[in-house]
Amino acid sequence: MIEPIRTVLVPHLGGIKVGYRVSEPVLDPAKPVVVMFNPFTTTAEYYLPEFKNKALRDSLNLVAIEPLGHGQTRLMKTESFTYWDSAIMAFQVLDTLGIDKVFALGTSQGGWIAARMALLAPERVKGIIALGSSMDAETAKSRELGCWDGPAACSGLVTLAGNLAPAHDFEPGDSYYDFLMEIGYGKAIDKEMRDFWARTIRETYHGDKGKRRICMAAVALAGRDGLHERLSLVKCPVLWMQGTDDVVFSFRQAEEDIKLFINSASTKLVRCEGGVHFLGRTHPEKIQQELLEFVFAWNGRGKSVL
Repeated sequence: MIEPIRTVLVPHLGGIKVGYRVSEPVLDPAKPVVVMFNPFTTTAEYYLPEFKNKALRDSLNLVAIEPLGHGQTRLMKTESFTYWDSAIMAFQVLDTLGIDKVFALGTSQGGWIAARMALLAPERVKGIIALGSSMDAETAKSRELGCWDGPAACSGLVTLAGNLAPAHDFEPGDSYYDFLMEIGYGKAIDKEMRDFWARTIRETYHGDKGKRRICMAAVALAGRDGLHERLSLVKCPVLWMQGTDDVVFSFRQAEEDIKLFINSASTKLVRCEGGVHFLGRTHPEKIQQELLEFVFAWNGRGKSVL
């Protein structure tokens, strides 16, 4: 049975109700913990395949945390946030669960949340797993390397963020659902998957409050700071998996970024032929294999992580 998405209140930014899911009602202290962050405007449901994967559940404690602006996560006192705030918030969720050390995994934006965790509390992050991600800001150099134009892609939502008029009938709309599905899962996405995410995103971002959340998520993405100058401070091992058919972040970008982890205990870039941006769609078995090998190589067998 898959555990439901729960919420917990943490103190960062004056109070945040955070949506999260765990693989078991009571986590096993003998198993390493992998904390996971979903891609832009998806929810913890993105990792349902991992939560259903017996090999992963038998070997790992899985914790999926919905970043600020996503899923059931809600700010109580303010609207503005950055990816650093999502990383700090994540540690506070882990504290409430009694979890000390983790492997941090993220798809797309989740990858740079994972990296921020390793920078903020290196003693707590045993490894970074980035899937279809980038460590740069949305720069001209990244576009030269074959990445998307993030500011242009987010421009509609960023502009809408400045319109403070109430929009009680707001919903992202079919054009947004189709856009996200195509860049994330590829053009071959089936109708069932498309409809599931259209329904989920509509429920998450309907009405005026939903409009504010999705707009601020876009502002955070388009205006984020890059991590290139900080990556030399990361000492934990890094596993990076990148698809060759990723239309958001290119394999060339991944090749350049991973070179900047000059002080990491280990770096490994895995080329996934035909892999799309939401890499779990095309390479689930490869992710399972690489993830388990990485975690058990670097966990320190027999040591409790809770």
